Amino acid sequence: MDTQLTLWNLLPLLVLLFALYFFFLRRSNMAEKSSKSIYDFTVKDIRGNDVSLSEYSGKVLLVVNVASQCGLTQTNYKELNELYEKHKNNGFEILAFPCNQFRSQEPGSSEEIQNVVCTRFKAEFPIFEKVEVNGKNADPLYKFLKDQKGGIFGDGIKWNFTKFLVNKEGKVVERYAPTTSPLKIEKDIAKLLQS
Repeated sequence: MDTQLTLWNLLPLLVLLFALYFFFLRRSNMAEKSSKSIYDFTVKDIRGNDVSLSEYSGKVLLVVNVASQCGLTQTNYKELNELYEKHKNNGFEILAFPCNQFRSQEPGSSEEIQNVVCTRFKAEFPIFEKVEVNGKNADPLYKFLKDQKGGIFGDGIKWNFTKFLVNKEGKVVERYAPTTSPLKIEKDIAKLLQS
């Protein structure tokens, strides 16, 4: 009787373990069948033109979801500009994707965003069309980025200025929190540029 009771108590745990196993196996198989690198994606630039990310093949990329009215905006744009100026001629590119999902801190139209980014923040790196990074309407690129490098407390993007570092082969190698200073990433960028 005690043996049956013990097995009966373990049954829900065994069912849960099998469910988790099949969930992760299915997710792993889906990831294998889907995109293999960032170069498999086509996105729209700030003017609405298609841009194949394969154009950046062989470059080290920093992909960032940006917003112009965030408390992190001034510092991030300043440091992103410094990184870009220092490394753009060595095969480094920053890809900025405006996003309005976090307290509506990027509310403008494409023209307004481009004007603010280029005039106020003096950004020279590519700015793309506004995207969603979380939820059912998340841009496919961001679904891929999150699948490749999940966050500490789940895969979702937590705030503006989450950064993904991509190597020359188009593979996501690191994910940085919104509060991580772009200049603190420089050593990682330099290492990839030298490889």
